[in-house]
Parts: sequence; structure tokens; C-alpha cells
Amino acid sequence: MLIREAVFEDAIAIADLLSQLDYPETEQFITAKIGQQLSHPDALLLVVEENSQILGFISLHFIPQIALEGDFCRVSYLCISESGRGLGLGTKLLEYAEIEARSRGCDRMEVHCHSRRTLAHQFYFRQDYEESPKYLLKML
Repeated sequence: MLIREAVFEDAIAIADLLSQLDYPETEQFITAKIGQQLSHPDALLLVVEENSQILGFISLHFIPQIALEGDFCRVSYLCISESGRGLGLGTKLLEYAEIEARSRGCDRMEVHCHSRRTLAHQFYFRQDYEESPKYLLKML
């Protein structure tokens, strides 16, 4: 198993993983989105691969906090392929992310996970995540 920073050549594999999360047709813009992630100093996009096959990815954003001493790291997306689930890959990606977050001055991790993703909730609870106050959204 290898965890590494994503590259443009990973676009098709990442788009396929996103489709498994019910985000269809991302192939149309995924290369541009990967470019944004790679060029942003407060973002990190990692993939996990085995035998040169990408089995998952995690998208992270490091967010400075003005009212708190430590900053926080947001997991924007975490996806493990259907064939890779149950192998501990999601846990390994989160552990890697936590090490990176600490090195960037973060003292907390945050993930927003839609209420319909009950299996994902179970995964995060096993990783010691707790429910937090209400999350509000406004579409622009």
C-alpha cells in the first residue's frame, strides 16, 4: 500500500471513485479541480494505491482559526473503492491526514458527511469522531 499526493494522471481514477459516492459526470471538470487542489497551499489531495491501482483518495483543507489557538483540518472527501473497502485503507488515509494536520498546526479534524451516508458515519465513529453542532448550508 502506498499513500501519495495525487497527480493529474489520477483524474480518471478519482472521477470513478467520486461516481461511487454518487457524484456522477465529474470527468468533465475533475482535472481542473485536481489542479486547484494541487496549487492551493492549504489543500492536500492524497491517493492510496496498491499494485499501481488507486483504491481511494482523501481531500483535505487546512483552515486557520482566528478565535482558537489551533487550526483545523477539514476532510472534504474520503472515498475507498468498493473493492478496497474493509482493508483498512480509509483508516490509513485518516491517520496520514492527522499526522499532516498536526504538522500544520491543527488541533482538530472535521468532516461533513451527509445524513444519508450511514455506513460512513459508522466508520467515522470508529475513528473517534463525534457529532458536532448543526451544520448549515446555503446554495449560491
